[in-house]
Formats: sequence, structure tokens, C-alpha cells
Amino acid sequence: MNAINLEPSSILNGVDWGRVADELRERGNSCLPRLLSPEQCQAIAGSYNNDLLYRTRIVMAKHGFGKGEYKYFAYPLPTAIEDLRHALYSKLVPIANQWVEQLKIGTRYPDDLGSFLARCHDVGQLRPTPLLLEYSSGDYNCLHQDLYGEHVFPLQVAILLSAPEQDFHGGQFVMAMKSGSSSFADVVDLQQGDAVVFAVNYRPVVGKRGTSIKGQARHGVSRIRAGKRHTLGLIFHDSK
Repeated sequence: MNAINLEPSSILNGVDWGRVADELRERGNSCLPRLLSPEQCQAIAGSYNNDLLYRTRIVMAKHGFGKGEYKYFAYPLPTAIEDLRHALYSKLVPIANQWVEQLKIGTRYPDDLGSFLARCHDVGQLRPTPLLLEYSSGDYNCLHQDLYGEHVFPLQVAILLSAPEQDFHGGQFVMAMKSGSSSFADVVDLQQGDAVVFAVNYRPVVGKRGTSIKGQARHGVSRIRAGKRHTLGLIFHDSK
């Protein structure tokens, strides 16, 4: 995988980050169309069986997470994954810090991922969290949050590596959001190479009095009806 050149700077510079910020505020997620090419997607998905790249494999049914499995990458991350993780963080950190101000949390995120990871490592969050997920027919992912420790970056990214209606059927990305007594679900239709940016836990929501309150988010994947689905997950905080 180290031979894959994603050129994340040129990819991400074409994104309307104002639109992304607005959509994240309105519904807790935003799509980045065609972030990766089909060839790049296939190369990353094809690395799933190379166990030298990963630190652990999780069988979801054993933990009540759903059905399917995923593997966490080991450090050092493959160059393509490392570069994309750093580049995405630099684009998302202004949005994260805007949320911090709106929610009056008081903790700002540093401008670069390296400094944020150093903060994680100082409290024992040492294990990398980027992961590759594999679902087969009948598999699904329960609604959940990827928290992992004291330090949590409020946004994360999932990139669909497989082609809907060709490689698999079903298996849509789902979000459930709640603020106060209101709750709703959102289904995000992704094509191969599309990324979805979404809230990890809390996001600012305008309350009845016009002030920002915490809206809570969870995410998952609906049942795969047929075929096989691979997804790259990029989480920016490390795990204990």
C-alpha cells in the first residue's frame, strides 16, 4: 500500500469546506464525493489480508457490535493512510475548534495532527485507530460512537472502497442524532471513493432559546443484502 500515491493536498483543496461546515452543523455529516479513484479504493481494500499492516482484528459478533469484522492499522501507518489522515485533520480542525467555542467546552485542538496525537499519547492513548472494515452478506454495524479515551477529536471520516450495486447491495451508512427531546436518523448514500465526514459524539445544535446545545450522534451501517463491502475509517484520536 505504501506505493499508493493519494496526493491528499490536491484532492482536498478542491473541496468546498464552507459547505462541509454548514452541512455538519445542519445534519451532523457531509459527503466528499470522489475523494479516491476506483483504482485507489481497490488497492486499499486489497490490503485487508496483509496482516503485517494491522495491530489487531475485531470480529464484531463477539463483542455485540453487529456482524462483520475490521482491522486496526499498526504504527507506522502505510504512507498513503498517514498522509491522508494528517491532511484531513488540517482541514477539519477549524470546524472542530468552532464547535468547541459554540459549546463552551474550553479545550482547543492544535493546528496539526502530530501535536494532537502527542496530547493523546501523554495520557496513554498510544494505539492507532485508522481501520479497514469488511462486511459480507448479512453483516451490519450497530449504532455506536468511536471514543477510545479522554481525548476525542469531534469529527471522523469513512471512505467507501467498494462499488454499490456491483460489489455489494444494501449496507448504507446510517446516522442517528438526538438533541433535547428530538431525534432523527439520516441515511447517507455513498458511491465508491466517496467519503463521509461525521460527528463522533457531540455537535452544536441551536436550542429553543437560540443558543448552542449539545446534539449527540451515533453511526452505523445497515445490513448487507449481498456481496462484500470494504470501508476505510479515519479516526484522529488514538486509543488506550
